[in-house]
Amino acid sequence: MLIAAASGRALAASARRGGFVPLVADRFGDLDTLEAAVDHVRADMARPIDGDRLMAALETLAKGRDCLGIVCGSGFEDRADLLTRIGVRWPLLGNAPDTVSTLKDPIAFARLCSDVGVPHPETSLTPPIDAADWLIKRIGGSGGWHIRPAGDGKAGPGIYFQRRVAGVPVSALVLGDGKRLMVLGFSAQWAAPAARYPYRYGGAVRPAALDASLRAATEAAIARVAARAPLVGLNSADFLIDGNDFHLLEINPRPGATFDLFESKDVSLFELHVDACNGRLPKQPPVLDGCMASAIIYADRAIAAVPAVAWPDWTADRPVAGSRIDRDEPVCSAFAHGRTAEAAKWLLDERCEVVRSLAVRPP
Repeated sequence: MLIAAASGRALAASARRGGFVPLVADRFGDLDTLEAAVDHVRADMARPIDGDRLMAALETLAKGRDCLGIVCGSGFEDRADLLTRIGVRWPLLGNAPDTVSTLKDPIAFARLCSDVGVPHPETSLTPPIDAADWLIKRIGGSGGWHIRPAGDGKAGPGIYFQRRVAGVPVSALVLGDGKRLMVLGFSAQWAAPAARYPYRYGGAVRPAALDASLRAATEAAIARVAARAPLVGLNSADFLIDGNDFHLLEINPRPGATFDLFESKDVSLFELHVDACNGRLPKQPPVLDGCMASAIIYADRAIAAVPAVAWPDWTADRPVAGSRIDRDEPVCSAFAHGRTAEAAKWLLDERCEVVRSLAVRPP
């Protein structure tokens, strides 16, 4: 199975657990990605993705092999044309390029939400008069890297503006077969602000504290959108929750950042994704034990060469010794379990400090 993503580690590890042979093209080539992948090619996934170079990397991986298809993760949000090109060569196990185009076009998505009665922040391609109440975003952006106060930028190709709304970020992991949907769970998220990236994704914990009525309302909102833009495989829907009110910010039509939180010891999410793409949903969501939190640890300074580290087993996305990591780039991920979400988050914070002392801070 071919996998292409900015980071392919989580998909590759889950694919292995599901009995697939993962062939990975990704940006980082981390230690645990190389362990999970049967073959790996490092691909430049910087925006915009060079389609010719990526296709060449995938051809290298696929040479002499009978590939069942390809699963594309992050990096393709604004490249429906490239997804179409890939889908001509191999079966595309994920959302149709037309669905990706609709969901990641900010004006089309805002119109869709309005048409089906789903609350969504006011969105515009033209600069607002009162910039203090607005954010500026990049079309197809992900991970919060592209979001800034509207006063910090200006209109241009690939740029849009969105009115600020109140609320706590919550994400739903959604599995679809193009006709039916199943929400596998909700997670609460937080940012890891940096000077240039005030809304950069920091981490998440599951489960999010949603009462039954709010959960039902958000699930109904996803279903109404999906009735117009059918969802296939794993997707994530991002909300801002403010008391009993919510706004749907976006639907990411691919496996998302909280993938690891919902991988269970008994079920491979990658296998569920492939089955759903082939029209098969499970009878019920996988049962998950306890609570779990994850975080991305970023470099607060440039690291010329990552030291040889005995990485704890609760880390992932572990860089190869000697790798250079620029300031504000990801170093690795960390995970923690707990009886409650608060306990998992507390332990995670402690573990992040351990990693910073190992690999991030100067000796």
